[in-house]
Amino acid sequence: MNNPRIPFLMPRQRPPLAGLDGRPILVHLVVNVEHWPFDQPMPRTILTPPHGIGNVPDVPNFSWAEYGLRCGLPRMIDAIAGRGLPASASLNASVIDAYPAAADALLQAGWEFIGHGIHQRALSQDGGVGQAEAIAAALDRIERFSGARPRGWLSPGLRETSETPDLLAQAGVDYVFDWCLDDLPNWMRAAPRPLLALPYALELNDSVIHAVEKHATGEFGRRLDHTLNVYAREAAASGMPRVLTLGLHPHLMGVPHRYPDFEAMLDRLQRHSMTRFVTGAELYAWYAGQYSPPLRGAPGDQA
Repeated sequence: MNNPRIPFLMPRQRPPLAGLDGRPILVHLVVNVEHWPFDQPMPRTILTPPHGIGNVPDVPNFSWAEYGLRCGLPRMIDAIAGRGLPASASLNASVIDAYPAAADALLQAGWEFIGHGIHQRALSQDGGVGQAEAIAAALDRIERFSGARPRGWLSPGLRETSETPDLLAQAGVDYVFDWCLDDLPNWMRAAPRPLLALPYALELNDSVIHAVEKHATGEFGRRLDHTLNVYAREAAASGMPRVLTLGLHPHLMGVPHRYPDFEAMLDRLQRHSMTRFVTGAELYAWYAGQYSPPLRGAPGDQA
């Protein structure tokens, strides 16, 4: 079985697509702001327990994550806001009640809110709550807090079931970031209407680079340099734009030894003549404005 949701298209098969404001590289900063409950096993760890025997509460690994909200997030907000850049916050809805000062800081920063579940657990594992209920509860809570219902969704851990896209479409979501399979958006099959799969990042993601692969500081910037150079060369040769997304977490890029690297990455992107910073809503409007969704939600036609 091949991909049941998104048609397979190689770059030369795609119809022409104009950049945004004359810029072909659209940069999307996605900062994941998460709640790792103190009384639950940690979704990821930096320190393994002695003899491999874990326990709850997991104080060192909980502290690792909460440091990001206390200290890393304010740094990252300062770096992004100080440069006048837009960003998106992929938000566990329970952050609003567990860490109200952090949620207020995001609201004041004016970032777009992307639904990211209730807690940092896969939808199918979130306290026995059904997927549809968990999606609705997350979107409802963010809407009550921010005054706007999120239009985008990033599943915790990017984990879906076979029903998730349909449930997101039924909940009114317009675009989803779980399908990291292209440099450009793609309309995807969902019922009762198509969703737009927007590019997200696995290789340009601090969680993969620093928490999973455990590379040294500087690796993220090195990958960004190469990616930016390739995208610029391809865009110049083909006339086709590219979406460059950075997946970010405050407990990883907001720590002091990586923060200068993060600032340098922002400066490098901001200086480049081909880049434009965007939010998820801007990406949706840009792509849908040129290629409207298929009439029946079928994946075979991008126009």
